[in-house]
Amino acid sequence: MQRTDAILKQVMAAFEHESHLKLHNSPVHISRNSAALTVAGEVPDVTSKKRLIQLTRTYSDGEPLIDELRVSAEPPIGDGELRTRVCERILQTMEFRNCVVCARVKDQLEMLRGTMDEAGEEGGGVVEVTVEGGVVTLTGQVMSLSHRRLASVIAWWVGGCRDVGNLLELVPAEADGDEEIHEAMALVLESDPRVHAGQITINVERNRITLAGCVATEAERRQAEMDAWCLDTTGGVVNRIEVRA
Repeated sequence: MQRTDAILKQVMAAFEHESHLKLHNSPVHISRNSAALTVAGEVPDVTSKKRLIQLTRTYSDGEPLIDELRVSAEPPIGDGELRTRVCERILQTMEFRNCVVCARVKDQLEMLRGTMDEAGEEGGGVVEVTVEGGVVTLTGQVMSLSHRRLASVIAWWVGGCRDVGNLLELVPAEADGDEEIHEAMALVLESDPRVHAGQITINVERNRITLAGCVATEAERRQAEMDAWCLDTTGGVVNRIEVRA
């Protein structure tokens, strides 16, 4: 107990220093069993969630970690509506135009585009969407790490999503690294209509994403950082974007 309390105290102090936010209304707990640390609680946004998980990894000296943090959904929506919205966003995204898309509804598979027999054609793959308790789970296979990461970001962009579990497999397998993260980050910024991708520079070193450049509003600056956290990189995110009206 003392060890987990000490980790939580360090994590929260570092979180408040880095983000300038205090989570007084968002209780976060760390517990330990014989196998791993578990981080649980509710936080206001995906940036807070990912930053807390990254800091916990840092201060726990690499102990196995179970992430049970959830993002608050305001306003809350039902699993069916969330599933529909995520599927619609994937169907509308150009990068998934050759991808079979389906939804898991009460243990039944609903095909929304294509058939399973077509999943391997043209390298498009298949994305299956399941939602339970506001948590979106993505399964199937895609053709690149960029597609895999973009699928997670699309799910996070849908309001009401509390967490994303990305179980998409890569076919064929692909080595990951800084270059692949950079490629995915550029694709995500270009896909997000809320940011001006051409005004933002990206640097990735040891899985750590650093964003720089100039944007017109603080909201755009925060959105670009959120997009970066959604990529699920282990090195964290540094936001050096300036706001110039």
